[in-house]
Amino acid sequence: MEQYKVISPTTPEGFDGDGYVLTVREDRTLNYLEHRNMISKEVIFTPPNYVAHLTAKSRFGRMGLSFLNSVKVHSGFVGRLALELVNLNNERSPITVRHGDPLIHIEFITREGDASPYRGNYMFQYMDEAESETYVKILGTDFPDLFTKSDLERMKRERVKGD
Repeated sequence: MEQYKVISPTTPEGFDGDGYVLTVREDRTLNYLEHRNMISKEVIFTPPNYVAHLTAKSRFGRMGLSFLNSVKVHSGFVGRLALELVNLNNERSPITVRHGDPLIHIEFITREGDASPYRGNYMFQYMDEAESETYVKILGTDFPDLFTKSDLERMKRERVKGD
């Protein structure tokens, strides 16, 4: 966690025994049947020898909030997660998720075989320049056989910056 900044920032309360519980970076209310992408407060780095899986906290599921994402974070991915949510509340009432609310479990699992790290359009998404540069250094220093400097710079430059 510390060496690679796998989750940044972390708090002691975020560790739940099996993984970490992610929060969102801003308050958001979803009306009935509304679909929204909520962005994780935390930057996630899934080292190339791991894969991460996501599951929603039951607290929000019981309210009718459905988590639509695939449940996998690719090995080698770095960025904030876009958490795709829809309000399916039976009473058709709004559901509010607040900054700091525990929302999504993330668990890291060792993968087998040769690393095939993520290189897609969402690498470094929703990260600022300083955050991106931190991870470019980590990837370039600790995983030079998987990421070239030019590829890292291109992915950083082309990242989804968001709002």
